[in-house]
Amino acid sequence: MTRIDRRALFSTGAAAALLAATGVALEAAPKTGGTLRLAVPRDDSLDLIARGALFDTLTEIGPDGALRGELATSWQASPDARIWTIDLRDDVLFHDGPALQVTDVIKSLENLHELNSIEATGASQLRLELVQGNPGLPFLLADAQCRIGPDGQVSGPLETAIGTGCYRASQAQEGRHFRGTKQPSHYKQGQAGWIDQIEVIVIPDAAVRAEALRDGYVDVAALPQPEGLRERAKFRYHPSERDMALAIAGTVGMPRHINPRAVLDDGRIAERWWML
Repeated sequence: MTRIDRRALFSTGAAAALLAATGVALEAAPKTGGTLRLAVPRDDSLDLIARGALFDTLTEIGPDGALRGELATSWQASPDARIWTIDLRDDVLFHDGPALQVTDVIKSLENLHELNSIEATGASQLRLELVQGNPGLPFLLADAQCRIGPDGQVSGPLETAIGTGCYRASQAQEGRHFRGTKQPSHYKQGQAGWIDQIEVIVIPDAAVRAEALRDGYVDVAALPQPEGLRERAKFRYHPSERDMALAIAGTVGMPRHINPRAVLDDGRIAERWWML
C-alpha cells in the first residue's frame, strides 16, 4: 500500500475537496429547526460560541481532526512552504448583504505575525509570503485569530458583529446572553447550521446550570454540578458521566466526534449540533 504523505496532501490543498465531501461523521441525519439553548460559566465560552457562529475562517478543522476548506476552496505552497496561494469561494455573503471580497481577507489577516506580506493576485485569489516556511499554515488559518470580517472587523460588540457565519446576531448582552438566528441562503446550507436559533446564557453557579438543564430551561450545560442532575439517566455526558464537561438533554442531536480538547466543538457547536 502506498504511504500517503500527509504534509504534501495538506500543503497542496488536494485534501480539501476530499475531506469536505466526507465531513463530520454523525450519529444520525441532522434535523433542521428548533432552538439550541446552552448554559455556560462566566468565562470565554459565550464569546467563543457566539463568534464561532458569526464568523468563518479560511479553513476548518473538524472535531475528528480533519482539515477542510471553509472560505478557501484550495491552497498551494512553494517547495519550502513559505509562499502560499489561496483560492476563495465566490458564493459568500456577509450578513448585511455584500459579497466577501479578497480585500476583506487581506485586512483580516494582515497583522498575523507569521506573515511577511499578503496581496491579491486575482478577484478570488491571495498570495501569502511567510516570514519562514510553515507547512502547517492551513491548520493555523483555522484558528480563531484568523476569523474573517468585513474590512477586517472581527471584534467589537457581539450585537453589531457582521460575519459570514451560519448565524447572525439578533440579540446580545456582553458577558450575559447571546442569541443568533440562522442566516438564510447560506453557502453551507445542507451541510451545517441545522438549528434555527442558538441561545447562550451565562450562569456563573455550576449548581444553577445543572438545575436549569434538569428543569428544561436549557438543553446543554457546561461544567454543571453533578449533584444537581437528578435522574441522571435522562442526560448524556461528554466526555463521560464521570468527567462531566457537558451535560446534554436527550432532545439534542450531536456529532459522533467532539474534539476532546475543546468540548464546545471549537466554538462550532451552533452549526454542528441539532435538535431531535
